[in-house]
Amino acid sequence: MRGASLRAFRQVRRSQTTGRFPRREIKKLMAANRGEIAIRIFRAGTELGIRTVAIYSKEDMRSVHRYKADESYLVGEFNTPVGAYLDYKEIVRVAKENDVDAIHPGYGFLSENVHFARLCEAEGIAFVGPRSDVLNQFGDKTLARQLATKHSVPVVPGTESEVTTLEEVKEFLTSQNVEFPVIIKAAHGGGGRGMRVVRREEDLAEALERAQSEATSAFGNPAVFVEKFVDRPRHVEVQILSDGHETVHLYERDCSVQRRFQKVVEIAPSVGLPTPLKDDLLNDAVRLTSAAGYACAGTVEFLVDPLSWRHYFIEVNPRIQVEHTVTEVVTGRDIVQAQIQIAGGASLEECGIPNQDAIETRGYAIQARVTTEDPDDDFRPDAGRLQTWRPAEGNGIRLDGGNAFSGAVISPHYDSMLMKITASALTFEKACDRLTRALRETRIRGVKTNMPFVLNVLKHPTFRAGDATTAFIAENPELFQFPKSADRASKLLAYLGDLAVNGRKAVGATGASTPRYAAVMPPDASEEEVAEVAPGFKKAAAGLKQILEKEGPSGFAKAVRERKGLLLTDTTMRDAHQSLLATRVRTKDILAVAPYASAAIGSECYSFENWGGATFDVCMRFLHECPWDRLAQMRSAMPNVPFQMLLRGANGVGYTSYPDNAIFKFCDVAVKNGMDVFRIFDSLNYLENMYLGIDAVGAAGGVVEAAISYTGDVTLEEKDSTTKYSLDYYLELATKMKLRGIHVLAIKDMAGLLTPRASRKLVSALRSEFPDLPIHVHTHDTAGNGVASMLAAAEAGADAVDVAVDSMSGLTSQPSMGAVVAAVKGTSLDTGLDLSKITPLIDYWESARMSYAAFESGQKSGSSDVYNHEMPGGQYTNLLFQATSLGLSEKWPQVKKKYAEANQLLGDIVKVTPSSKTVGDLAQFMVTNDLSPEDLKAQAKTLSFPSSVVEFFQGALGIPKGGFPEPLRTDVLQSAGNPRTFSGRPGAELDPVDFDAVKTALLKRHPELRVVKDTDLMSAVMYPKVFDEFQDHVQKYGDVSILPTREFIEPLEAGETIDIVIERGKHLVVKLLGVGTLDPKTGSREVFFELNGSPRSVLVADKHSTEKTIVSELSFFVFLVFV
Repeated sequence: MRGASLRAFRQVRRSQTTGRFPRREIKKLMAANRGEIAIRIFRAGTELGIRTVAIYSKEDMRSVHRYKADESYLVGEFNTPVGAYLDYKEIVRVAKENDVDAIHPGYGFLSENVHFARLCEAEGIAFVGPRSDVLNQFGDKTLARQLATKHSVPVVPGTESEVTTLEEVKEFLTSQNVEFPVIIKAAHGGGGRGMRVVRREEDLAEALERAQSEATSAFGNPAVFVEKFVDRPRHVEVQILSDGHETVHLYERDCSVQRRFQKVVEIAPSVGLPTPLKDDLLNDAVRLTSAAGYACAGTVEFLVDPLSWRHYFIEVNPRIQVEHTVTEVVTGRDIVQAQIQIAGGASLEECGIPNQDAIETRGYAIQARVTTEDPDDDFRPDAGRLQTWRPAEGNGIRLDGGNAFSGAVISPHYDSMLMKITASALTFEKACDRLTRALRETRIRGVKTNMPFVLNVLKHPTFRAGDATTAFIAENPELFQFPKSADRASKLLAYLGDLAVNGRKAVGATGASTPRYAAVMPPDASEEEVAEVAPGFKKAAAGLKQILEKEGPSGFAKAVRERKGLLLTDTTMRDAHQSLLATRVRTKDILAVAPYASAAIGSECYSFENWGGATFDVCMRFLHECPWDRLAQMRSAMPNVPFQMLLRGANGVGYTSYPDNAIFKFCDVAVKNGMDVFRIFDSLNYLENMYLGIDAVGAAGGVVEAAISYTGDVTLEEKDSTTKYSLDYYLELATKMKLRGIHVLAIKDMAGLLTPRASRKLVSALRSEFPDLPIHVHTHDTAGNGVASMLAAAEAGADAVDVAVDSMSGLTSQPSMGAVVAAVKGTSLDTGLDLSKITPLIDYWESARMSYAAFESGQKSGSSDVYNHEMPGGQYTNLLFQATSLGLSEKWPQVKKKYAEANQLLGDIVKVTPSSKTVGDLAQFMVTNDLSPEDLKAQAKTLSFPSSVVEFFQGALGIPKGGFPEPLRTDVLQSAGNPRTFSGRPGAELDPVDFDAVKTALLKRHPELRVVKDTDLMSAVMYPKVFDEFQDHVQKYGDVSILPTREFIEPLEAGETIDIVIERGKHLVVKLLGVGTLDPKTGSREVFFELNGSPRSVLVADKHSTEKTIVSELSFFVFLVFV
C-alpha cells in the first residue's frame, strides 16, 4: 500500500480551462486501430454495455481484432497497409455512416493526430482522448517543454520549438552552448520512432536525416526537437487521469529497460527510487496536466539521473500507453474504461474515483512485450505462419493478445507485437519469477520471438535489484547469449509432413516397404532381468577398456598378447551393416541394444568396431545424424569395451588426402571423445600415407592398429614365384610398420580372399616374425569361407578376429559370432563367451534388420566368384543394390566380370576404399560404354574417364605396388588434359588447415552453432559440403534421429499414431490426420496432424505438383474444422 506516505503532497487539481466533456450517451464505439489495443478497447466497451466497431485494412482481413468487435468495416482499400489506418477522413466517414458515437484512437497511428481529433469534434463524434487544443499542446513536444518550464517542472536543455533543418539544429547547439551527446526526437509522435542519439558533430547530419525520415513515415510530419542527452538515466513515467475538472495520478511506472528507445519491460510501481523523488514526480505530473486543462488519460514522462536523483520532464503522451496494463494491475483501475466514460462526460467520481486517496497500489506488476523480433538478427521482425500458439496462464498472469492464433499469418506490414504478458505479485522478486514462468510456459512456433532475450533480462541481477537504466541493454551484451529454441515438435512435423506429401526421403531406400515389425528387445542390462535369459550374467564387468585406461596402449597390447583364448571384435555396429545395409543403421537402433551388448559380451571382447569409415559421412549425409554424438552416446552406454574405428591413413575418414594437421587434429578429437583403437590402412598399402595415420594416432594416445590390406593369394607363390602379392611383400610391409611404432598388426581382408590355407600361412609367418605383436584379422564372408578362415588364423597365432552377431553376419558381412564361439568352446582358443548371452543379440538384430528392408541388396547367398573379381564386401553389396534398384539385375554378372578386367587394367591393385571405388567406376564405365579391355586401351587418349580413374593415375591416392601401368597412364592423363601428378604422398604438399578461419566461416554460414566445437570443426574439415547440408537439415527438420526407424523411412498413413521420445520424460504423440489438396498457386499441400491431442498443420511443397488428395473421412472433417 502506498496511500498514506504521499497524503501531504497529493492534491486534486482543478482545470483552469475547458472543464469536463459534454454529457453524451455512447452507444457505439469505434477503435481506430488494430491488433492488441483494438481488442483491449472492445473489451472495455463491451463491459460498459457499448456496441463496438472495428476497422481493418485489406491486409488485416483475417485479423483477430476484426472478429472481436460487434461490427467491422474495411478502410483504405486502395491505400498502403499503414496508410489505411492513417486516413482519418475515411475513418470518420465510415464512423458517420455507421452511427458511431465515439472513436478511441488507441496508441500509435492517429492517437496524437490533432487533425483527426478536430475532425471528430467537428462531426459531433466523441474523440476518446484530450481535446484537440490540449492534444496539439502536448503532441508538439516543444510546446509541452515550454509549458513545463512555465510551471516550474524541470526540463533538459533543448530547442524552444520544433526544428526541421540542420542549420536550425546547429544554431541551437551554438547559442545554448550545448555539448554532445544530444538527442533528436520526433516532435509529433513517440514510441521511440524518429529518435536518434548523436555523440559526435560529424554524425549530426545523417542522424537528423534518419530521424526525420522515420518521423515522416510514422507520424506524417518531419519536425523534430533537439535536447541535451542525459546518459544512463532511469525512465519513469506517471499515469494521470483527469475529467477536465479534477486530475489524479495512478502512480508511476519504470520503463528504463529499452532498446533503441523502444520499451522492452515495464514495471509498476518503480523500484528503488527515493520516496521524496517519487512525490516530486507525481506532483509535477499532476500540476503540469492540470495547468493544461487536460482531460482523459495521459502519461507524463521523466528522466531520472540515478547519481543525483534529479529528474527532468521529457514529454506528455496524450493517449493510452502500451504499458498501461501494469498500472491497471497494481491499482485495480480500468484506465481504458475510464477514458470512455470521461469522453461521455462522466466525472472521476462517476468512474469510481472520488479523490486521490481512493487510489492505492498493491504489490508489483511487470509487463513484457512478446514480439516477433529475432534477437539473433538485430531484432529484425520476423513474419510467417504461427504453427503453434499456446500462451501461458495461471495465477497472477494477465494476457493482452493481438492477432495471434495457431495458423495465423503474421504480417510484415505492422508492429511486431504478438501479445503483452503482465505478471503481478506482492513483491518485485516474485513478480519477476512469475513472469519468467509465464514466458517459459508459453509456446510460440513458426516465427522467431524476443522471449529468450526477455528471459535473460528478467534473470539479470541488475534488473532484479531494480537498478536498470536506459543503458542497461547496451551495457550488458550477455543478455544476447541465450539457448536457441529447439522448436523440436514443429521441425519433426515438417519432416513427417514432407514424407506424407513426397514419399521416402532416405537416399537409397528403394527396396521393399518397411514392415511394421516390433523389434525383439534385449533384456535390460540388470542382473535380475538378464538372469533368466543368461544365467551367471554380471552387469558390465571390467574389460580391456579399463586396462587401456590404466596402462595405456602399450599395456593394452601386452594384455591382448598375454590373453588366453581367442578375442573377438564385434563389427555389427559398423562394418556388418555397412556391408549388408548400405551403412544405414541408425544410432537409435544401436543404442537400444548397446547396454546389453556391453554387459553381456563387452568384457570378453577385444573391441566393438562402431565408427569411422563410411559410417562417418553416411551419418551426416543420409541419416542426418552427428557421428560425434553417436560416438558419445555409444561410449556412455558401453563403458567397458574398447571402441574401434577405421582410419584411411592420410585420407582420415574421407576419400581424399588432407593436410597433415587435419589428420592429427582429427585423431586427437576422436580419442578425447571416446575412440580407442584405430585400424589404420591405406587403399594401396602405400606406407607414406599410412605413416601419417600411425603418427597421428600415436600422438593422440590411441591404440595404433596398423592394417595390411590383403589381396591376391599368398598360396599361389608355391606354384608361381612371380606372384605380385607374395608372403615376402606382406612381411616387408609389417616390418616397416612395426618399426614406425605400432601397437597391433591387423590383416584387412576386405574382399574375403583369405582361404583357410592362405590364412594359416600368412598368420603363421607373421607370428613367427613378430612374436610379441598382437595380430588381429578381419575378413568378409562373401565366399562362405569366413568362419573356417578365422579359425585357421586363430590356430596359426592370431590374437583376435572380426565377427558379427549371427543375424548380421555372412554374405558380404563378417563371419558368424555364434559359429566361431561354438567352434572353439572348450579348446585353448575358447572365447569365454556364452552362447546363451549372445542369443538375445541375435534375436534383437534379426528383428531390427526388418526396419531396413528398403536398404537390403537382395543378395541371397554367398558367391565364391569373389576369388575371381576380388570385389570388397561392402562394395559388392552396394553395386548389387544399385544394379537391382535400376532394374539391371541381369547385368550383374557382366559388372563382376568388368570389375575383374578393370582391376587388371589398373595394374592389379589393392582394392579398398577409395581405390576400390576407382575400380568400380572404371568397371561401370566399361559396362556403360560396352568397352572391352582392348577397346579401352586402344581408345584411351580420346575417352572421358571417370574422375576417380584420372585421380588414381595422377597419384592422388599414392603409388601402387609395381607403379602405374603404361602406356595406359600416359594416355588417360593426356585425355584429361595432362593434370598435375604426384610422385610421393599427395597430402605432404598441402598447406595446413587454418582452423580458426574454418571456424569463422562456419559461424558465418551457420550462426545457430554459436560456438564451433572441435567435433563440428573436424566434420567440416573432412566433409565441408556434407556438413553444411547436415546443418541445414537440422535447422529445417531438427533431430530426426529420435524418430522411430520406420517413420524415418516411410510416410505415415492417415490415422496412424506414433510416440516420439524427444528426451527423458518428454513424449510427442503424433497422429497424421490427412493431406490436403494441392494449392496450384504455391504448389504446396497442407498436412494435418494431431500433436499431443491438439490440432497442428504444416505446409509442404509438393515436389510432384500433381493434384492428389490423401484425406481419410476423419481427416477431411478436421480439414473443415481448420478452415
